Amino acid sequence: MAPRKAPLPERRGYHHGNLKEALIAAARTLIAERGPAGFALSEAARLAGVSAAAPYRHFKDRDALIAEVARRGFAEFGRRLGAAWIGAETDPRAGFGRMGEAYLAFARAEPGYYGAMFAGGGGRSPSSGGATTFGGLEQVIGRIVAARGDGAGPSAPDPRVLAYQVWAMSHGIAMLSAAGHIPDGEAAVRPDALLRNGVAALLAGSARVGPGSSTSAARKPRKPSRLPRRAGA
Repeated sequence: MAPRKAPLPERRGYHHGNLKEALIAAARTLIAERGPAGFALSEAARLAGVSAAAPYRHFKDRDALIAEVARRGFAEFGRRLGAAWIGAETDPRAGFGRMGEAYLAFARAEPGYYGAMFAGGGGRSPSSGGATTFGGLEQVIGRIVAARGDGAGPSAPDPRVLAYQVWAMSHGIAMLSAAGHIPDGEAAVRPDALLRNGVAALLAGSARVGPGSSTSAARKPRKPSRLPRRAGA
């Protein structure tokens, strides 16, 4: 599915309350085409059909405009992930699978939002700008861990750590797919298959290895052998 461009409001309404929305729509289009660092505020103004000075009525600079696009992106992102989870209380894994599909679909369909959400700087991050989204992911993983019976005790996996790991995997696959680095014709490496199988392996591994553990740390370190004493020493 080709990403859709943000619709620009009709020009005749720019000076009657639609200027802000027109600039946000222009920024989404430019971010989708060039990335968040690939345009100036004046270009957003030109695409919106207003003067270069007009954006300053609502945004102090380009970063402020991108931050607003990111805020709206996280809100829409959270709405779609929440919709994918609805009805999955009795089968958390199925709901989680749908959330993964919704994640990749959002990244493909909304490159303007997605690019702004993960632009560097300005406090735009999953755990700050998207706190609600990240918190929801953490809660879902916590339910999956609890449902399999290892959600308590000192060796229980930390849902917050797992949420960051799942987020990192999802983001990496989405970015590789957007850049064309994942082949389309191979079923085993399709983005949705990679994410589904990767998350399953991650969750399965977390059940075997507790927090802060590793195969090397699990072994008791051997004491160094004592060197034989030289004769006459």
